[in-house]
Amino acid sequence: MTRPLILGLLLLPALAATPALGQTETFRVYNRTPAPATALHAVRSGRPDWGSNLLNRGPLAPGAFFALRPSEAAGCRFDLRMVLESGQEVVRRNADICADRNVAMALAPAAAPPPVAQRAPPGAPAPDGKPAPLPGGVAAGPGTAPGAMPGPRPNPNARASTGTGFVVGPEQVLTNHHVIEGCSRILVRTADGRTMPGQVPAADARRDLALVRVAGSPGPVLAFRANPVRRGESVVTYGFPLAGLLSSGPTLTTGEVSALAGLNDNPTQFQISAPVQQGNSGGPLLDRQGHVIGVIVSKLNAARVAQRTGDIPQNVNFAVKGTEAVDFLRRNNVTPVLRESPSGERPAVDVGEQAHASTVFIRCER
Repeated sequence: MTRPLILGLLLLPALAATPALGQTETFRVYNRTPAPATALHAVRSGRPDWGSNLLNRGPLAPGAFFALRPSEAAGCRFDLRMVLESGQEVVRRNADICADRNVAMALAPAAAPPPVAQRAPPGAPAPDGKPAPLPGGVAAGPGTAPGAMPGPRPNPNARASTGTGFVVGPEQVLTNHHVIEGCSRILVRTADGRTMPGQVPAADARRDLALVRVAGSPGPVLAFRANPVRRGESVVTYGFPLAGLLSSGPTLTTGEVSALAGLNDNPTQFQISAPVQQGNSGGPLLDRQGHVIGVIVSKLNAARVAQRTGDIPQNVNFAVKGTEAVDFLRRNNVTPVLRESPSGERPAVDVGEQAHASTVFIRCER
């Protein structure tokens, strides 16, 4: 099985002044794994990011190849990354495509297990009295497939809080700063049930925004809306409120943009009428075309307002504006996807289904 030839792959210029012989000829990247690949990245060696996903026409089947013709200035040395449907990654650094035009991407062979007489069951005490480690030094969760690399498990003894995030770039999740503040460990659970550790490369306490980087593909990227938001527009929220009390799955709510400023006329936020609860923080606020217009951040403290006014406010909640989030991402070397939203509204159920694959549950352990 073959894939269409991609001409003129845009890559950063190589350091060498003279192109290597034959470096502009087509080379092939083979999927030598037993699973389809959903993402493939090929960039000049040493580039700090992976660039765009080349598999924009669908997965690459096992045994199939993807053909590439680099530009003359790209050089001979490439870093390649393939992401499988399971979330596993195959990375090959510094491949010399001038020396070998066929690049095989295969999973590393599993290490040979120790003799049965010396091996204890996972987690059981070993002969020296220490717990037997699992592959990768992490514990297997329920339903881990045989041979699959298990994900990290929550620490039941940790003081923990939860929130929501959504995918804004390869290996990049956006959430609120207060969701990840003070965490000693961050766990991100994707829509397909995978759990992966997260790190925070950038945060903005003033805007209450943070980036969480994960090793693996957390899901498809959600697009931000490019055209302005108007007061009264219908919106959808998607996230994980009150984890452990309500449904363990995501929750969808609907409402409207009530005001184009937040509490005390904060110009970086919207006021919305869509109900939100603790745990919704960091989730996407979407228009009825499924484009992100904000990041859920807080709700009004109704009890305190009632003490001051004698009236209980209903559904007064806030979101960081999408324009603020886009600026934050660009300042931290993440290129957000921007799309115009046409007039008209899609059903909320369709918007929720679109957001589902891109919205993640975040657990902060302290």
